[in-house]
Amino acid sequence: MSYASGRRSKAISDRSGQAFPYKEMVKEWTGALVHISEYEPKHPQLDPPYHKADPVALQNTRSMDFQQPTLVNGVIASTGGQGMMTANLTLPGDFAFSTQSTQVTSNGITTSISSMFPEDPSLQNRRRQLSLEINNVIIQTDPGISFAVTVANPGSGNKYYINGTQQSTLNFVKGNSYTFSQGDSSNVGHALLISTTSDGTHSGGVAYTTGVTVNGIPGVSGAYTSITVDSSAPSVLYYYCSVHSGMGGQINIT
Repeated sequence: MSYASGRRSKAISDRSGQAFPYKEMVKEWTGALVHISEYEPKHPQLDPPYHKADPVALQNTRSMDFQQPTLVNGVIASTGGQGMMTANLTLPGDFAFSTQSTQVTSNGITTSISSMFPEDPSLQNRRRQLSLEINNVIIQTDPGISFAVTVANPGSGNKYYINGTQQSTLNFVKGNSYTFSQGDSSNVGHALLISTTSDGTHSGGVAYTTGVTVNGIPGVSGAYTSITVDSSAPSVLYYYCSVHSGMGGQINIT
């Protein structure tokens, strides 16, 4: 289809609404027909260049295998450029557990519930010893076990209560540390000692002192009697009051 040249024609600008010679009209990027004096090119920011994201992955990769340390005369000479640490968690004592299953029926559905419990609940299985080996340096953290000692009269004279249990029979392991904390005010005048004889000096025995430390005054905060059980310790020890008879209990050594 042919059109007139428009040499003598007028055109109305889409921007100003004024009439201009048809031959002087131009079309903008928006499609608007404007006079050449009104023409505005497209702003560069309206059409920004495309930028790809920076690459992260590597083309030729290899998995990093742990290089075993190099030993020279039994000493670690190189860890292969990586730090090497060996942590061994040991749990001293008898940690035998049994599994008990219980069946529960509800709305016609029977469910089996299993639980674990110590085979011997009397065993003191609360100690945790951490042995940390970094190269040739070994660090051992052994907080030991602490017993809260109080004194009360159940009607038959004063008795020691260990963690709330009257004259509790305790189980110690050779090489481990144990502390009888006597900071409670009820301990005033009842210094706790250890002996190889039941009731200690009240039964003709003597105080056992191997690995034993006595600190402070009973009944005053910070007072305690502690023992690190020596490898030569007998199979049975006894804790007793240095002043009053019949207050203590037995300690089994393994």
